[in-house]
Amino acid sequence: MGTKERRERQFEEREQRLLAVARELIVRDGLLNLQMSKLAKASEHAMGTLYQHFASKEDLYLALVTESVAEYAALFQRVAAWQASSRDRMFAIAVADSVFVRRNPEHFRLAQYALCEVVWGAASLARRDAHHAASQPISEAVMCIVQDGLRAGDLQPQGMSPEEISTGFWAMSQGIHTLAHAEGLLEQYAVHRPYGLLARHLQFLLNGLGWQPLSALNDEALNALIARIRAEVLHDGCDDVA
Repeated sequence: MGTKERRERQFEEREQRLLAVARELIVRDGLLNLQMSKLAKASEHAMGTLYQHFASKEDLYLALVTESVAEYAALFQRVAAWQASSRDRMFAIAVADSVFVRRNPEHFRLAQYALCEVVWGAASLARRDAHHAASQPISEAVMCIVQDGLRAGDLQPQGMSPEEISTGFWAMSQGIHTLAHAEGLLEQYAVHRPYGLLARHLQFLLNGLGWQPLSALNDEALNALIARIRAEVLHDGCDDVA
């Protein structure tokens, strides 16, 4: 390995360590209390070293979100490759999304903050481009399923593009994540299993789009499908939506 390659590897390894320490600080002190000076002290690096990696705190937040996207993408790619109908795979995307966010609650909180207008706008172009690149496999997996449904005739576009069709599912999932992470909010309305509720609403949406084969919309059919997704694709983590 040449000198350049060794330095690049050392740089990458140091950045991974910095991100790991930053996550520890967020768990300990809270998201909004993360400071570059605290990270420098906790990681035993000079401030100048931190700024070699992250041009600003906004860059650091975005780097943390981007780092987690690889696991997100891997789940979606597994679903897209599943040997099942396009409708079942589309529902499984939402289940995988719920599983990931509940396994990684800090990712959703970080994403909410890092992707808001103020933080995103202050992050460097390089970090925004890196986030877009890391997220691309996620959108590709979803688009693959929608396009499969259109090609097979299982789904009629009704004047919408594949991107517009998938936006409804995305919006519904993001809405549930937001409500579920607002501590105590749903409990005030006696909603105790938000991801189970999301599963039901998604099946209504799929039926409303006419996505074949239509679901019977009963507990037995829904639980059987989730059990199949758990066994064949996700293997664990689906208890809350069962």
